[in-house]
Amino acid sequence: MKVRALALRILNQLRHDKRTLALMLIAPIFLITLVYFILGDASTTVKVAVINAPENYIQSLEKNNVIVTRASESEARAALEQRKVVATLEMLNGKSTIEVDGSNPTKAKLALAAFEGAKASTNANMTTIHPDLRSEVNYIYGTDDLSTFDNFGATLIGFIIFFFVFLVAGISFLQERTSGTLEKLLSMPLRRWEIVTGYVLGFGLFTVLQSLIFSWYCVYILDIMMIGSFPLVILITLLAAVVALTLGILASTAASNEFQMMQFIPIVIVPQLFFSGLFDLPSSIQALGRVMPLYYIADALTQVMLRGSAFSAIASDLAVLLGFSVLFMLLNTQMLKKYRRI
Repeated sequence: MKVRALALRILNQLRHDKRTLALMLIAPIFLITLVYFILGDASTTVKVAVINAPENYIQSLEKNNVIVTRASESEARAALEQRKVVATLEMLNGKSTIEVDGSNPTKAKLALAAFEGAKASTNANMTTIHPDLRSEVNYIYGTDDLSTFDNFGATLIGFIIFFFVFLVAGISFLQERTSGTLEKLLSMPLRRWEIVTGYVLGFGLFTVLQSLIFSWYCVYILDIMMIGSFPLVILITLLAAVVALTLGILASTAASNEFQMMQFIPIVIVPQLFFSGLFDLPSSIQALGRVMPLYYIADALTQVMLRGSAFSAIASDLAVLLGFSVLFMLLNTQMLKKYRRI
């Protein structure tokens, strides 16, 4: 009877804990669905721009999961720089000139293999392509031997900083509440926005130190590929830390204890890694990443570290991250209303 009573108590407790039920029932289904879309479809399409090539060569490309865009030389280069295509091809005077975006080595290798496959296929069909056709491959971004760590490193830098700042800030703010410190602050003549801003600035000093040390270690000790400006990397990681800080504080206001704070990790943090661009997802699903901070963090770091982009190229990403920070701070201010109207 005692065992039965204990079991019934636990069941009744879980029945009223909607957050835990959602974590147990919905979160695993959501995560495995994302993994399904990543690993379930073995075929990967790549987009290329063709400046000049025989029609049957283009048809051979299209039969091998290659989306071909016909373009002028300037249009093809612009598409490559804007990441609309992974490679460009021009055939002229017995020579094929290929320009490749090597910042995504998986798709770059698929594009190069498709070019060779199309050449072999058209030769077999007695077309104007000749076996002695010379090919010149130029890597506009990245290299032909880009390591997996270099490829994923930029995104992982953003994710690791985001994850740890979110976790530490959330638990620390939660301890401020449970220890009564926040209640004492609320009894003082302080506005809600002043309290939130004070916490952000206080924790923010440590996030500056973390961003500096971690970014320096990755670039200069681990020797991760770094083409662009290191100060820009610092700026991006600082904004990433601020977003994670404000989001962590926001999550902690909705949690009653450390366990509930930890429950936000598989719900709030892990899905962002899937949508950050680290994996190839269907475009309809990848669009969901546009509402997640880590997408913009990863995009900005990748552009600077692997493509050598300047501030102007990542300004929109930084603006969105700044907007997320302001939004989360405003929400934090509103959430404090449940403790006291000030």
